[in-house]
Amino acid sequence: MNILGLDEKIKGWLQEDVGSGDITTLATVPTAATTHAIIHAKDTGILAGVDVAERVFALLDPDIKFNKVLEDGAELTPTSVIATLDGSAQAILTGERLALNLLQHLSGVATRTHKLAVIAAPYGAKLVDTRKTTPGLRLLDKYAVKVGGGANHRLGLYDAILIKDNHIQVAGGITAALERARSYASHMTKIEIEVEDLAGVEEALAGKADVIMLDNMAPEMMAEAVRLIDHRAVVEASGGIDETTLAAAAKSGVDVISVGALTHSVKALDISMDIGEIK
Repeated sequence: MNILGLDEKIKGWLQEDVGSGDITTLATVPTAATTHAIIHAKDTGILAGVDVAERVFALLDPDIKFNKVLEDGAELTPTSVIATLDGSAQAILTGERLALNLLQHLSGVATRTHKLAVIAAPYGAKLVDTRKTTPGLRLLDKYAVKVGGGANHRLGLYDAILIKDNHIQVAGGITAALERARSYASHMTKIEIEVEDLAGVEEALAGKADVIMLDNMAPEMMAEAVRLIDHRAVVEASGGIDETTLAAAAKSGVDVISVGALTHSVKALDISMDIGEIK
């Protein structure tokens, strides 16, 4: 894993949690005490974030020995040992909650992504995330999506033009929005536009959009939109797609399916740490 600024983020999260000191650990655990700890799964899913957890402990105490038993992408069962730690008991206890929070959340993202990617795969549709991420966690969330078998949509507002309904409203319509976008963008910038019906599809095609997002369309309308577009633009389906509706969307023939729920409302995977005897 190579995420720019990760250590600085972790230091900030540690400061948020530890503040001036972990007073419970300082009060109850001798400074020189060492211990052995095991991080293990209590649930079934896909592991993501083990390198992030390792950095948490390394930043607290570089002498802690963190042994990765499993790598990101591994399939977890309720008996899976993820990593073991040996070193300062104070540092291990202080970093426990932050490390587990990150592991649980990122593994939850990877697990949800994997479930949906498996559904989409037989139809050739690519499953992607959105910008609906927790502030401060976007790059990690998007990393976990890739671990789970998905792909990334744009990273932020800066790397692609995505014209949504409110942009269209302010610009004065689909045609006007696309004309403005085309005059602003460089030849290297992709332009995507959101449409809600077949008339919108035809207008987006006339405006030469690179990607057409079919927003909250029924599968039958999606299939007709795919037929109309006929490979003249990349077709993305979006809006309320989940385990119960994804197969129908993928079957319509769209190229990409974006799902905000991969990151915005994911269930954390149950992962725990057991501390051994204090030495």
